[in-house]
Amino acid sequence: MSPFRASAPLTDQWRHFRFSVADGVGTVVLDRPDKLNALTFEAYADLRDLLTELPHHDQVRALVLRGSGRAFSSGGDVNEIIGATLAMAPDELLAFTRMTGEVTRAMREVPVPVIAAVHGIAAGAGAVLALAADLRVCTPAARFAFLFTKVGLSGGDMGAAYLLPRLVGLGHATRLLMLGDTIGAAEAERIGLISFLVEAETFDEAVDGLARRLASGPAQAYAQTKALLTKEQDMGLAAAVELDAMTQALLMKGQDYAEFHAAFAAGREPVWKGRLLLSATAGQQPS
Repeated sequence: MSPFRASAPLTDQWRHFRFSVADGVGTVVLDRPDKLNALTFEAYADLRDLLTELPHHDQVRALVLRGSGRAFSSGGDVNEIIGATLAMAPDELLAFTRMTGEVTRAMREVPVPVIAAVHGIAAGAGAVLALAADLRVCTPAARFAFLFTKVGLSGGDMGAAYLLPRLVGLGHATRLLMLGDTIGAAEAERIGLISFLVEAETFDEAVDGLARRLASGPAQAYAQTKALLTKEQDMGLAAAVELDAMTQALLMKGQDYAEFHAAFAAGREPVWKGRLLLSATAGQQPS
């Protein structure tokens, strides 16, 4: 991620969700509770653009994505999106489907940890947003449904056929994407879809605690770990080991590596200060 900014200013107001920053944590709240936080064309576009801008917000070191009311997100709005797409020309449809995929790609490529806080239904595109996050904190009321085949579309929407098998295995992914059935939190945890399952009473505390832990941690180390986890899924071992070596050599010249040594020598906890400017390996693969 380049540290250089051009003439365009950063967006200071997002109209299609709530966005706030506190103590290094950025929080996106999908805020259509009466529609179970169904996504609109504009919400997709705002998510894409926020994720693109996020690395230039020095104050944001972790991101939480959550929904208001009783749902995480029910996916694309049936009337505002599905109804509208029936009247679209092929080039318009491709522009839309590419945009939704850009949200997934941006979630995986943004160099800050992303937490999906799921306390209710995550369906369709909402399930893919949760899937694309780095970590999923859920309550027992969380449910997941990759509903695309149930509306006559491929289950491999927005990168789901790439991401889900790598998280839960090909067998579980085939079942979930092909049948489109809803699974509860217990099943989702069993197959590895949930990172942390917590009681509803401690949900907000658990999400906030994890987000603050990430925001106060070694930002460059987290950014590079995320980049390597994504890149190395499609590499052979030799290329992956070489990319690891390049990354570690760069990080050994960073602030946080030196800070750890100083803190260890002084018998204190490290104070991580590294910024998100070192991400040279995120777009490289050794030949």
